[in-house]
Amino acid sequence: MSTIVSKHEAHKLIDQLPANATWDDLMYKIYVREVIKKGLQDSKAGRTKDVAEIRKKYGLPE
Repeated sequence: MSTIVSKHEAHKLIDQLPANATWDDLMYKIYVREVIKKGLQDSKAGRTKDVAEIRKKYGLPE
């Protein structure tokens, strides 16, 4: 599913990049923004798991 983005939001992201930024830098910034946005949506909708539950699933120490 694609997210609609305003030109203003796109300009804000670009303006935050250093002058020598690459296309990869811009794509990474967009990716991180979207992952955080989706994570917050999941959290608000109750689609989260306790850290202890995940650690137990993968056999990690608590």
